Amino acid sequence: MRRWAVALMALLLVGCSTPAPAPSVAVGATDDVESTLLAQLYAAALRYYGSAAHVETSSDPVADLDTGDVQVAPGLTGRLLTRFDPGSTARAAEQVYRSMVSALPEGVAAGDYAQSADDEPAVAVTERTAQAWGGRDVTALSRNCGDLVAGAVADVVTPRTVGPCTLAEPREFRDPAALFGALQAGRIDMAWTSTAASGLPDWAVVLTDRTALIRADNVVPLYRRNELSEQQVLALNQIAGELDTGSLADMLRQAREGKDPGALAADWLSSHPLGH
Repeated sequence: MRRWAVALMALLLVGCSTPAPAPSVAVGATDDVESTLLAQLYAAALRYYGSAAHVETSSDPVADLDTGDVQVAPGLTGRLLTRFDPGSTARAAEQVYRSMVSALPEGVAAGDYAQSADDEPAVAVTERTAQAWGGRDVTALSRNCGDLVAGAVADVVTPRTVGPCTLAEPREFRDPAALFGALQAGRIDMAWTSTAASGLPDWAVVLTDRTALIRADNVVPLYRRNELSEQQVLALNQIAGELDTGSLADMLRQAREGKDPGALAADWLSSHPLGH
């Protein structure tokens, strides 16, 4: 009987000494393709560094950070700044990031932003318009503001100002094909697109923004303060050093064509090992 008691005690001690597995980190996303892809990228980065992670979809993952339903929620710096500080005038990437960090709710922190990966609003015009304006940068738009007629895909939020130029509400189109058809036909003067958009017509001229007349929108992860380990925060920050706009645009194109965002994130990570 004593031998059985000793054996049972030994088994109990072994069981008590085995740590419970760490809970899976919930990375929040909306059902939007870009939000889902970014969430899959950050979840893949966490798994790469040894943490269990999964993506949870909701209507407002940033709000879910506050309630604790998710621990990480990726986003874009400019849009997050507009959400938390609508009156901010910051436009350049570093300024936008710092202003966003200052405006975050208590208990929410931001990881490193991807300096080379953005999806900010961009202006597309025809070659004829670019020549008439005398330039291929948005400064040319601000010099020729006048009564410009802008267009955008329905439900896409676009800037109302470009530097000193205040624009009227854009005409709405059902999809990019209709938008660029109107631009080519001369029914609008400019079309709002974005820096990570793909499939633009070859004839379209996307204006550069060398002086940050349009607010930057760089990829950034938000996370619940004091809930992630140093290793997990490091994993999130590693994305910033590897992701670029070209890769983001390519993955978004494939996702919109039907490829699984999780598979795209895994493929990208295999080609861009983190921490090297």
